[in-house]
Amino acid sequence: MPNLGVVAHAADDLRVEALPEPAPRPDEAVLEIAFGGVCGSDLHYWRHGAAGASVLREPMVLGHEIAGTVVRAAADGSGPTVGARVAVHPLTPLGDGSTPWPAGRPNLAPASSYLGSALHLPHTQGGFATRVALPTRLLHAVPDGLPLEVAALAEPAAVAWHGLERAGDVRGKRVLVIGAGPIGQLVVAVARHHGAAEVIATDLHELPRRIAEQHGAITLPATDAAAIAALHADVVVESSGTVPGLASAIEAARRGGTVVLLGLQRAGDVPAAVATAITRELTIVGSFRFADEFDDVIAALADGSLDVSGIVTHVLPAGRALEAFGIAADASVSSKVLLDFTGAGSDGRDP
Repeated sequence: MPNLGVVAHAADDLRVEALPEPAPRPDEAVLEIAFGGVCGSDLHYWRHGAAGASVLREPMVLGHEIAGTVVRAAADGSGPTVGARVAVHPLTPLGDGSTPWPAGRPNLAPASSYLGSALHLPHTQGGFATRVALPTRLLHAVPDGLPLEVAALAEPAAVAWHGLERAGDVRGKRVLVIGAGPIGQLVVAVARHHGAAEVIATDLHELPRRIAEQHGAITLPATDAAAIAALHADVVVESSGTVPGLASAIEAARRGGTVVLLGLQRAGDVPAAVATAITRELTIVGSFRFADEFDDVIAALADGSLDVSGIVTHVLPAGRALEAFGIAADASVSSKVLLDFTGAGSDGRDP
């Protein structure tokens, strides 16, 4: 089978093309990728040729939400053996020689590389390909019985897990999720896993609200500002990354509550109701990627305690990547969209 990759060349220039066979370094294993999830950053590279400050300057294989099987073990003897099923942690923490970051929080290392990222030059190539070579330190075992299709959700689920845990213990609390896109759906699932007494989700579209309801959430239209403000939630996770979403998050938080900024806001100044945050003594915390939660997430996916059913709405063959990206970009018709690199493929499915 040819080694097909999903490569972003520039804005509106996404190609599925033949790649050279991987040439692994001694500490790298070769994987056959089974499934890869389309992330918002992938969509930004496709639509705009950039994801925030990370601007395409050369062709780049996209993808960092991936799972697959080892077909060639690392020459140095590290990592998993041939046949091992793995999910991939995309982060390599790196310092810049001057900026400090907290010990034990590798996600905050200032010069880190991430699979499928154009931050550095040469770019860090991603995992949307039939076969890729990856450092064994990125590979985490997938337990028997956990489908690789589900294991491909480990990375975005870890983002949601980390975000919710930035608020502390949510057991017995009312948790509000602003924005029920794929990450918001996973926050709902993690909140249920973590013992929240009540989970509420908002979104502009009916489909994501329906999926959230399948996970036990109460839902509200994102346009119902009065109802959202009346919630007095203990914890609010802003996962829409929009200015109206940020406004709703602050208004919906109870006095003394916590607001987690999980959705990435636009660069530069963003208006916010700071006076409300002050007079309510809100705790406002940021959340970026994840730290050491990856194996906990895989374990919870494997034992079923983290229920992600229905969040994947479409699975398309990798050769139809452009179509898949178009579906993923329309939040009214999709949640998480996966690319299938196995060659079996699927025509997609509705939730």
